[in-house]
Amino acid sequence: MNVNKVILVGRLTRDPEVRNTPSGQTVASISLATGYTWKDKSGQKQEKTEFHNLVLWGRLAEISGQYLIKGQEAYFEGRLQTQKYTDKTGADRWKTEIVVENMQLGSKPRSAYESGGNSNYNRPAQQSQSPSPQPEAPAEILPTINLEEEEEVKIEDVPF
Repeated sequence: MNVNKVILVGRLTRDPEVRNTPSGQTVASISLATGYTWKDKSGQKQEKTEFHNLVLWGRLAEISGQYLIKGQEAYFEGRLQTQKYTDKTGADRWKTEIVVENMQLGSKPRSAYESGGNSNYNRPAQQSQSPSPQPEAPAEILPTINLEEEEEVKIEDVPF
């Protein structure tokens, strides 16, 4: 049996970069930071941050572009994928990224709260094609993850 499964919970280091392929498929790139803490031999608390490159396709890419912003917490589930490419000097390079298959939005960063952020987190509104104003749909209630609580996570509390 083979397993290629990645689960990450962390904070976005930048806003998602959403674009469309020539065939019209939506794709988003996200950079995520995760942290790890431990105590060394002398009892001092140590911290290490890892940075991950994530790729989202289709509807997940669209949702990430609408709702995720830099500094926001989020949960991502997917698989590792490594690609080989040739750089400008002709040297072979490899990049490993996580192809996201599932995500959950977490709490937005404090700066979005302080600036009176709305459901689109102060992103510029897209211009409507129709001259009449459209009524705004009710905000969807989205589950959040709070990384700032330092208590132990119990498996029975995990909603998935």
